Amino acid sequence: MESLILVLSGGAIVLALGYIRQRFWSFVAQKPEDYVKGQPQFDLRTHLNGPVKCEGVIYGPLGRVSSRFDADFDVSWTGNTGILKEHFRYDDGSTQDREWQLNLGNDGQIKATASDVVGTGTGAQTGSAVYLNYKFRLPQESGGHVLDAVDWMYLAPNGTIVNRSQFRKFGIQVAELVATMRPAETEQKKAA
Repeated sequence: MESLILVLSGGAIVLALGYIRQRFWSFVAQKPEDYVKGQPQFDLRTHLNGPVKCEGVIYGPLGRVSSRFDADFDVSWTGNTGILKEHFRYDDGSTQDREWQLNLGNDGQIKATASDVVGTGTGAQTGSAVYLNYKFRLPQESGGHVLDAVDWMYLAPNGTIVNRSQFRKFGIQVAELVATMRPAETEQKKAA
């Protein structure tokens, strides 16, 4: 009986330490205040505007690359309201299109919707970073599950945006995305 109590106590301690680590010291524990003084200042209307090139990888639950992609975005703003059209091309030959509606408050708060987003995503731009939390539904061919997403974008000094997103189901990480985004004109200038 005593050994059962020790095993259960040890299990409870491991679970508690795992929760504390995730809550206070992990990717999902970041807060906008962590980036207030970051330079350069990230303004979605300036840095995510017009044609954008994107490429990245998606990691599965075990940390191995499960998919690679490149994408073309077209972003337009009217005041504080933006439309972000995404066209993804994956390494298996499949494609995906998504259109985000973004509303940026004068205080930097963000509200975002898309056809596969459940409800409204919320976030903020602050300092050199932008974050967005939302729930989205996977396509039926991928199971149709609803995942919780934590999406952070960091502005590099050269204007490139580095995006890191984690996706969870029941609090367990099932995928991670890492991507870069930059104005398409930059790519055209390099090719010339």
